Amino acid sequence: MSAAAGGLRRLLAAAATAGAAEARAAIFGHALNPTGKRAATKLLRKKIIGDQVAQWYPYDIKRDDPLVMAREEKERLSKLEMLKRRGKGPPKKGQGRRAVKRSK
Repeated sequence: MSAAAGGLRRLLAAAATAGAAEARAAIFGHALNPTGKRAATKLLRKKIIGDQVAQWYPYDIKRDDPLVMAREEKERLSKLEMLKRRGKGPPKKGQGRRAVKRSK
């Protein structure tokens, strides 16, 4: 009889702890996970920080101002012209290193 009473006592204790866990989860807003499987509750609880990260970086004037883009393009073309005068510019189409290799 004591073996049956011990089993019953364990069953009641398990039910009481399970009920207490459910009540605790309901009161404190915790996610109940009795099986112990992986869940994304930790990630979903986190605060979303994308807007704060976007606000940290300053506004990029280059994207919207055509004068800035035109000045940069002018600087690029002048640098390219200077390189071409020294013979360091890019080769004409079809006269690069790969084309020379292919023709040999």
